[in-house]
Amino acid sequence: MVTPMSRWTVTLSFLAVVLASVGTISKASGQDAGAETKQDPSTQMQTQFAPGVVTVIPPAPDPKETFDGPQTLQSMIDAHPEIAWTQTGNHAEGKPHFDPRSRTLEEMLKQVIYRREIFCLEFSFKPLRQLYLDIPRPDGKMQRKLVQYMVYRVRYRGGDLRPAADNLDEPIFKRIESVSYPSRRFFPMFVLEDRESGQQYIDQILPTAVDRIALREQITAPIHNSVDISRVKIPRTEDPNAPGVWGVVTWVDVDPNIDYIAVNVFGLTNAFEQDGEGADAPYRRKALMLNFYRPGDATNQIADRVRFGVPAYDDAEDQTYVLKKYGLDKRLDYRWVFR
Repeated sequence: MVTPMSRWTVTLSFLAVVLASVGTISKASGQDAGAETKQDPSTQMQTQFAPGVVTVIPPAPDPKETFDGPQTLQSMIDAHPEIAWTQTGNHAEGKPHFDPRSRTLEEMLKQVIYRREIFCLEFSFKPLRQLYLDIPRPDGKMQRKLVQYMVYRVRYRGGDLRPAADNLDEPIFKRIESVSYPSRRFFPMFVLEDRESGQQYIDQILPTAVDRIALREQITAPIHNSVDISRVKIPRTEDPNAPGVWGVVTWVDVDPNIDYIAVNVFGLTNAFEQDGEGADAPYRRKALMLNFYRPGDATNQIADRVRFGVPAYDDAEDQTYVLKKYGLDKRLDYRWVFR
């Protein structure tokens, strides 16, 4: 006979199994969702040279960046019209007797491929922060201003890419080789951008700020501004605990109402894009774009915490609105762009 008590026991046992299964499924779904939202290979690590953690962006050289073309070298064609076969009277229809037309100098100048070697540095940084500093004015007096700053580290991991010498025994898509050098140099430019208004702020050298920031951040390694760091050789290393070269970048007169921020880091790589040839041809450098979010207002800005990455919202409409501010169709904490 089945008693009421036994029925309750069976029912409770069944509910426990169902709830445990739902919890397991929800946990697995949450893990999958987290894996899907991670769209970049950045990591966070601790370093003995500064308390807290730094976000590490690995180098990202692309084999496609080692060449441009095919393009037409129009300046050479215009400067030497005599190379055109249509100008000669010894060849019917302006074609060679035996070789294909593509072997003529004129046609080869229409299919020029520019090849180059590219490198890319590893970039690590601490959170974007603010503090008030006394800044010297042109008249020699000091003026108290709010300074936005970011402490960063660069390391050279090697692995530069360059076109390899021709080898008839290998297919063409394997003609890229990896090379390394004892050191590289970093010639940076940092542009802070307001993603709402489009206003851009170029980093400024503030000699009085470096020591103050180093003291506040407790940096034990030598720290450089954007000019001094270009004089320092960045040695090649594969050691994950290597100190690297540390620097700090500063901006002043930034709009206090800024919420959606992007920091463009130029100089980490020599990759570029150019449309056509000549001084007027559009030229774009490859830069690392870091996205930040500052929830706050113009009051008590020191207390505002600037967060790395694009904020996430449960509401799809809100998320789409924020993504448009950053010019994205999905959440990305950073990306490599040509600008």
